[in-house]
Amino acid sequence: MRIPTTLLTIILLSSFQVFSQDKKNESYDVKSTNVVNGIYMLEGQGGNIGLSIGADGIFMIDDQFARGTSEILKAIEKLSDQPVSFLLNTHHHGDHTGGNVNLAQKGAIIVSHENVRERLQMMQEEKPEKRTEENTLPIITFSEDIKFHYNDDDIFIFHVHDAHTDGDAIVYFTKNNVLHTGDTFFNGKYPYIDTKGGGSLDGYIVALKRIVMIANEDTKIIPGHGKLGSIKDVKKLLKVLTTLKTKITSEIEKGSTKEEIASNKKITADFDAQGYGDGFINGEKIRTVMYDEITKDLED
Repeated sequence: MRIPTTLLTIILLSSFQVFSQDKKNESYDVKSTNVVNGIYMLEGQGGNIGLSIGADGIFMIDDQFARGTSEILKAIEKLSDQPVSFLLNTHHHGDHTGGNVNLAQKGAIIVSHENVRERLQMMQEEKPEKRTEENTLPIITFSEDIKFHYNDDDIFIFHVHDAHTDGDAIVYFTKNNVLHTGDTFFNGKYPYIDTKGGGSLDGYIVALKRIVMIANEDTKIIPGHGKLGSIKDVKKLLKVLTTLKTKITSEIEKGSTKEEIASNKKITADFDAQGYGDGFINGEKIRTVMYDEITKDLED
């Protein structure tokens, strides 16, 4: 897929501003959780990191912000003296790709969906000072899916279309029954649907349904943001989005305006009370995004 230059520039600026809030003066604490059999989740600032550690080396999923690389590597060194051999970017946002240059300089091979490379490349072209950092770009890309046979596991990476962005990848460790969803799943919070970055409400719902199809009751699920989850948590978010879509569609059909829906707290009240609006996306934001997406679909 070829993305128009002007549109892509707008997308990149908006998405990187969203996820690049200045926290340089804050300490960068990293928490490590042993998920199962050498698969770990690291929490810090930004998207959750996944690690597969074994005899072959380290397979890493996402890398948060550049300023956190030192602390992230210290946390990894406590788990293994192996190098990071492969780094998978689940999408292009800076809280998942900011450490690319640092990891690449240490020898990691970066992998992503082809749209992720294209968006990161456009960012470099818009910022000349970044042009010397060519190794921030993925050097292996795929259009639909790719498989790694690594650390005695079959790691299946597949693309979901137009969900959180248009470059989303979900990673399934098939033998260990662990999923890393990137930002196609926010555990316990309303998700950020980056419509300017190619994401969509319907695509996000489809992505959640695909996760449910793959997972079972024993699957450990590493979300893009939030605590380690399970299929029950994914089903809950799916119910949240489908319920809200039905409610907001009904309000639109009654003639409610965007402003009226944005200010109508009753629509999301039940889920707000459960803490879904306590993250980056609050009740008003999710109502607004869903209104825009639903009316666009109705017009089409």
